[in-house]
Amino acid sequence: MDTILDFISGGLLQLSWWQVILVTLVLTHITIAAVTIYLHRSQAHRGLDLHPIVSHFFRFWLWMTTGMVTREWVAIHRKHHAKCEREGDPHSPIIYGIDRVLWRGAELYRQEAANEETIKRFSHGTPNDWMERNVYSRHTTLGIFAMLVIDLLLFGAIGLTVWAVQMAWIPFWAAGVVNGLGHYIGYRNFSSPDTSTNLFPIGIIIGGEELHNNHHAYGTSAKFSSKWYEFDIGWGYIRILQALRLAQVKKVAPKLKLAREKSESVTEQTLQGVITHRYEIMARYASMLRQSVQSEIKRLTQSGASAQERELLQKVQSRLGQADLALNPQEKQELDNMLAQNTMLAKLVHMREELYRVWTSSTASSEQLLSDLQQWCQHAQQSGIQSLEQFALRLRRYAA
Repeated sequence: MDTILDFISGGLLQLSWWQVILVTLVLTHITIAAVTIYLHRSQAHRGLDLHPIVSHFFRFWLWMTTGMVTREWVAIHRKHHAKCEREGDPHSPIIYGIDRVLWRGAELYRQEAANEETIKRFSHGTPNDWMERNVYSRHTTLGIFAMLVIDLLLFGAIGLTVWAVQMAWIPFWAAGVVNGLGHYIGYRNFSSPDTSTNLFPIGIIIGGEELHNNHHAYGTSAKFSSKWYEFDIGWGYIRILQALRLAQVKKVAPKLKLAREKSESVTEQTLQGVITHRYEIMARYASMLRQSVQSEIKRLTQSGASAQERELLQKVQSRLGQADLALNPQEKQELDNMLAQNTMLAKLVHMREELYRVWTSSTASSEQLLSDLQQWCQHAQQSGIQSLEQFALRLRRYAA
């Protein structure tokens, strides 16, 4: 009887409470690693190739701990990038609201997984071997219940709690936090045309996925960190696998290159550099805009302008760097009112839109794009706005 009671209370391992917590964290971390390395960076974006042994281990582990099907996850994520924050985005807080995505993100995932058109269109290149067709995709709950049995055998009654944590880990951290908060709060290194943000510093918990804005700027990069202070633990694991010849990195974000000397002309190399680093350029432009607003507030204060005018500037300054989709109608109207009252800031915003058009034209030839960029730099340097003139001079130094 004592033996049975001991087994029920502690299972085969007979671990202390802190050991159970530690093992649970290790188990959930392996799941996070499988999602970010296998599903996300390798399968969805082809940023790296994994050795078949590593790839199949991750696939098996995800079957046991999440029940997710590779082709479904990949298709849904690719659709998110293709339709980001527009109609059709499977899990955008701009569309569904932050509460629904944060707390019910897994429900949105299941709804989209039932969309056969999404799976058919976006799942190309995912595994379709015998195991995938006859086990992983066909019996999605079998692995989950096998994990429950294993947890009960290893940990005893507390194994039920371990299993529950394993089952909730990805729905909360990935489907909720990354898809929700990763488009709602945080900081931005790059002005990508969406509201993606970085949620530093919780990378150990979610494997580097918190660097969501970096990822949206360079979607196919196997490395998510960009700044020296950002820690991408998923990239650390990839480097280890690479050293063991178990992974081959195919793509990383390009490093910023600036010519040492200022150029008086805009060349084809300049154009390629500007297009390659367009999101970094727009982030720098947004910073210039915010600084210009601060200077205007200071000038208005010294000139004795009305408090209402200063308050409007202070109210809208953070919106100048946000994507239009992140602004509600009232916020957009307030921004338009401010720009109507300030010629200099209106000019800066107009020039930003003109610069954005340089790389968004789908029909213009390289010669036309080069001409557009040359004209933009010329207009910027003739604008009479010192910050814009300096920005244009720096823009001429970009290289591919």
